[in-house]
Formats: sequence, structure tokens, C-alpha cells
Amino acid sequence: MTRLTDYVSYADAQAHFTQDRLWELFDGDREFLNIAHECVDRHAATGRDALVVALAQGGDEVITYAELSADSSRFAHLLESRGVQPGDRVAIMLEPSRAFYTAMFGVIKRGAIAVPMFTLFGPDGIRLRVNDCKPSLLVTNEQKVDVARGIETVEPLDVAVFDDALFTQLRTLPTHYEVKTRAGDLAVFQYTSGTTRELPEAVKHTHKALVTLTVAALYGTGLRPGDRFFCPSSPAWGHGLWHGTLAPLAMGLTVGAYSGRFNPERLLQALSQHGFTNMSAAATHYRMMKNCGKAGDYRFAFEKLSFTGEPIDDDTADFVRQTFGLEVCSMYGTTEIGVVLASYPGAPDFPVKRGSLGKAVPGTRVEVHDAEGRVCAPGATGQLMVLRRGEWIPTKDLGRIDDDGYFWHGGRADDVIISAGWTMSAVEIENVMLMHPDVLEAAAIGVPDALRGQVVKAFVVSERAVSDAFISEIQELVKTKLSQHEYPRHVAVVPELPKTPAGKVHRKVLREREAAALQPMA
Repeated sequence: MTRLTDYVSYADAQAHFTQDRLWELFDGDREFLNIAHECVDRHAATGRDALVVALAQGGDEVITYAELSADSSRFAHLLESRGVQPGDRVAIMLEPSRAFYTAMFGVIKRGAIAVPMFTLFGPDGIRLRVNDCKPSLLVTNEQKVDVARGIETVEPLDVAVFDDALFTQLRTLPTHYEVKTRAGDLAVFQYTSGTTRELPEAVKHTHKALVTLTVAALYGTGLRPGDRFFCPSSPAWGHGLWHGTLAPLAMGLTVGAYSGRFNPERLLQALSQHGFTNMSAAATHYRMMKNCGKAGDYRFAFEKLSFTGEPIDDDTADFVRQTFGLEVCSMYGTTEIGVVLASYPGAPDFPVKRGSLGKAVPGTRVEVHDAEGRVCAPGATGQLMVLRRGEWIPTKDLGRIDDDGYFWHGGRADDVIISAGWTMSAVEIENVMLMHPDVLEAAAIGVPDALRGQVVKAFVVSERAVSDAFISEIQELVKTKLSQHEYPRHVAVVPELPKTPAGKVHRKVLREREAAALQPMA
């Protein structure tokens, strides 16, 4: 029987895709399905490595499917012995490691709900999420346990330290656990990145969300049997968990992950050493690999590359092409709506248009609408909208479509800068500034101006000393590449840019800082 994973071309994706055919890739059905069984247990007898975790300090942690199957079953038994019931939330605040994957899949086997949490959260970030999801247990490491136990919670919080003693305890427990979840049972709560003052609502995923996710796996990251796939994004976030972990494991692939403080050369080393053939990363990861200047020291085996999170600048795209021999493919979506646009990595009949978001994934309808809800003509900027259950859902991003049906990003709807009646995209301005050889990172926001309403203020990270000449070069570059009115009238050279926990530039923080600086002193 021909499966969707047997097709690689764009034409076949359009001709053969149906939602029903996704279910052919899984053991479960519309009534009974369990993510841990699909991602781990059914591959335990293959003898393959499930995970290669590249450690920031050097070395790798290799975990086979058989080991992960046994460990996660033992953890499910441990949870049951501790009174954790199906439907209970269990927060997991661990770096990618044997402990993290054991805990996550053990929670899911038990029928409880896994809540991955970023390891760099401070007390406020932990408290907000714990008080929101009210977990019956929080699993963490020795470094974070005191912080976790010290926070004030609405309900008493049971904290478990996943250390060598807990591993020793697990070895006494059975290596099989019978899963009993229904496809519609909740399996994962996923928090999007946000500030500690403003907690985004958790996106609540059922077990059958794994089936829906396969659309992004097939056409966004181009996953196919036999790939060796790496995703350096943290599994605390949607890209690192769903696209970087669950989807490739469900296909039985060997999956690479990164643990610890990010070092681009350490990533390059792991990619080369283990012969990974497919990678999906944030645009920032590719940019940092470029900036470190060490990529030429290694050889790579890539056949497919994709990125997400934010647009990729031309200099970085050139670096990817020169270093890996491939055009990097865009994958666009949100935690709430999933992936809706892609550039179909690995499809021989899909020309990648650099800078575009690609085209809609099969089974999805995407349009660009104006403020009155009308479909925009090609080339006109409006809001990207997705049709779901007969209703147009806003993505909160701006975009446009070209004459060939490719979509182009226009920035977040709240990142538009309007100056003297001109509408400008922060993303476009940033991408041009990044063309300057001395600009390592860049962000643009609108700041108040008495004459124009708003003007552009740029923040750049550079090793070059601040000077009038440097600032003038940046301004002239934007004038030349975009237009005379879009250049940043104010430029600040800063040591670093604020980032969301997912690694995106946090323009909202910059806007808040500027607003606070304008407030009169009390």
C-alpha cells in the first residue's frame, strides 16, 4: 500500500493528500490513540537510536527506542504509585536528556497531561504557569528544585527531583505499561512564549493532535523514513516539542536535540559528526552559525533544511546555501493554528522562492484579507487568515501573495510602523540592516515623533564601536535598499537584544522600555 510518506513531490502532495490517509501512518485510530505508544513503543524492537542529545559542554547522550520505551513505562508506574491520576497535569522542567524524555513519555503513557516548562524560567515564570495549570507534580533537576519549592502556589505543589536516585528507583519497576487513552483525551499543555507579566493561555493538545501534526512533518520539515533529523529548539516550545521531537519520533527516525547553553560551533560539530540529513531550526540558529565563523571547519550531509519563528535575512540565506548546498525552506504557523504555509523541503518540483513563506500545506486554505475582510489583490498587504471549520481565523500577522501563489511575510500586525501616513514593516527594515557586515542582530520599532506621529528607531548589536559614521552607514543602507522614508532616524548600538524564551527578538519589550523612558519623573 502506498502511504503519504512514499510521496516526495509537490504535485503528489496536492493529488494524493487527504486527512483520512494520515491515520494510515499510525497504530491508533480515531477512538484509541496514545502519543507515547506512537512515538516510542511501536519502534522499540527496531534496534534504532531514538535520540542523540548534543550536550553544550561536549559529548552526546544517545538513547535507543528500546531504552526509552522501558524507562517511560517505569516512570508511568512510578506516577501511578505516587497517586497521579489520568487527566492530572505534570509539569516537566528539565533540559533535553534521558530524564526529560523518560518523564514526558511516562506522563503521557499514564494518561496524565505533560506540561513542558522552560528551564531558564525564574520564580515568576514558574509561578504563573503552575498556578494556571495546577499540576499534581513538578519534575525538575537539582539546580531548579529550590526555586520550584520556594514559589507561592494556589494549591500545594509536589516537586520531584529527577536524579540518579530516581533512576535507581525506576530500575525496580516493570518495563511495560498498558496505555488506555482515547484519541480525544488531553495529552500536552503547551504555553507559547511570553513575558512573565503576561501569561499566554496554554494551548491544550489531545493525543490525536499528533496525527494533525503530521501535515507539518511531511510538508513543513519534509520528514520521510530514513531521515536523520535535528532540531536545536527547546522542547519547552511548540517547534522544539511537536516538530522537533514528537513528529520525527512518530516516524521512527533518529532525532537530534541540543541541551544546555547554546553554542553554535557545538551544534555544527554535532551535525557533522552524526551525519544528520534534515534540520529544522529558528532563523536565529542559522544566523548564529553564520556569525561564529566556524562552519567551514566541518562537513555536512544535509538533504533538507527548514526554518521557522521569524524571516531569515539574505546574508544568512546565502550562508546556508554556501555552507550546506541547499536553499533553506520556510515553515510558517502558530502554536494555536499549527503550520499552514511551507516550502516543501525535498520536493524536486517546488521552486523555493527565497524570502517567501511558500504555499499552503495540503488541506489548508490561506488568504490575505484587508481591514474590511475582503481578499487582497496580489501584491497588496493585509492580514494572513486561515479557514477553520467554516470561519476565517486571523494569524495576527501581515502578509501578501504574489502572482505565482507564494505568500510573503509582512511582520506582526502590532509591529507595523506608521510614519507620516506611510506604513512600514519592522521585519523588512531589520532584514536590510542585517545586510551590513558589522550588524550581528537588529530590531526596529516605532517611537513617538511630534511631526510624523512615529519614526523608526533601530537597535543593533555589533562589535564595532559606536560612531556617527557607523550610524550613517546603517541609515544609508536602508534608504538605498528600501526607500528614503523608511530609514531609522534613531539608531542605538546595544550589547544585546531582549528575546522571548523561544529566541525571537522581543520588540514589545523594546517598545515598553522606550515608553517608560518618555514618562515624566515623579
